[in-house]
Amino acid sequence: MKDDTLRKLKILAESAKYDVSCSSSGTVRRNVKGGVGNTVGGIGICHSFAEDGRCISLLKVMLTNYCIYDCAYCINRRTNDIPRATLSVSELVDLTMEFYKRNYIEGLFLSSGVVRTPDYTMERLVRVVKDLRTVHRFNGYIHLKSIPGASRELVDEAGLYADRMSVNIEIPNEASLKLLAPEKDHESVYRPMGYIQQGVLESAEERKKHRHAPRFVPAGQSTQMIVGATGESDRDILYLSSALYGRPTMRRVYYSGYVAVNTYDPRLPALKQPPLVRENRLYQADWLMRFYQFKVEEIVDETHPDLDLEVDPKLAWALRHPEQFPVDVNRAEYERILRVPGIGVKSARLIVCSRRFGRLTSFDLKKMGCVMKRAQYFITCGELEAKGVNELYPERVRSLLVQSKSRKKQNDGQLTLLFKEEPA
Repeated sequence: MKDDTLRKLKILAESAKYDVSCSSSGTVRRNVKGGVGNTVGGIGICHSFAEDGRCISLLKVMLTNYCIYDCAYCINRRTNDIPRATLSVSELVDLTMEFYKRNYIEGLFLSSGVVRTPDYTMERLVRVVKDLRTVHRFNGYIHLKSIPGASRELVDEAGLYADRMSVNIEIPNEASLKLLAPEKDHESVYRPMGYIQQGVLESAEERKKHRHAPRFVPAGQSTQMIVGATGESDRDILYLSSALYGRPTMRRVYYSGYVAVNTYDPRLPALKQPPLVRENRLYQADWLMRFYQFKVEEIVDETHPDLDLEVDPKLAWALRHPEQFPVDVNRAEYERILRVPGIGVKSARLIVCSRRFGRLTSFDLKKMGCVMKRAQYFITCGELEAKGVNELYPERVRSLLVQSKSRKKQNDGQLTLLFKEEPA
């Protein structure tokens, strides 16, 4: 590798690290004769790790970190004095192929700053993925970030070569987005989302009629929201996520705790470190909506607009609704068992299947993976001796479960958002 290319790669890989929406699962792309690589079984590749412990499955890089926008929360904003670099289409294609042949990576996550116009940038991104697929016959995983404001023609062409596409919402509220990124609006984000959705649905219909019709973004689309840069409540964020999941092609909504990269800007909150606890709670709430049949209004409401930072959302709901317990695991329906803290989807299915052959005990539940330290306060199963949530009262159960955790000293800035006061 040339020294200049290596320098560019270091700069652009560093600039790309703040985008977390890079899951590499959800599609199967088999190798063909004369081709290079494949994605096996739709399972994400995870053979290397970053310095912060995150699993890296893809070459995660930007085409360029030059940008015409001046978003307050972005490290690559136009007014920042940082090292800049741009990879040519041929350089990026060659890097991807050489890294793959050396078994460094098995896929590509490609994004870019916006240079000149959205269409100019999007056209260069499309050239990269098209060359990989058609010239080099690369069959590995490709996740492509669509540029907000790009034309439908370019989005449609990109969808023929990418496994997954995403358009980042970034800030959940339109007014907050206008404050921090005056040159952007949500319309430029939702429009390409609609193009991708329509392309996926049309492709699915076409493949019902013609088996070998080309696939369009087979792994669906995703998006990302920044948490903590503005004052939206968790309720606002989760309602938006729920609406996005209502789209038939939306696979994941990612939540990224705001990293204070531009501390000089008075529009941004004064956080000592990213709100990682809040980010984790949002992912847990997201999981409840996707797999545990919870609705947003059950997780957060007007009385509790923000998620509890001491306990997970499922336990918080159970403590607010003691009238729903105890649940008899030998008789209750699957949906009720699924709502018991300490019992997951797999465990709930095992319970429903296993109880047909005999009465279940706490020992059986432990073998099925249930976390009995938590579940014991919310279930009955014959011989269970622990007092339930209605006998001990929710406050007492909460204190017992919080005390049982290994408490770590947490920074106040981790748990609260301290916004700078506007100058008088």
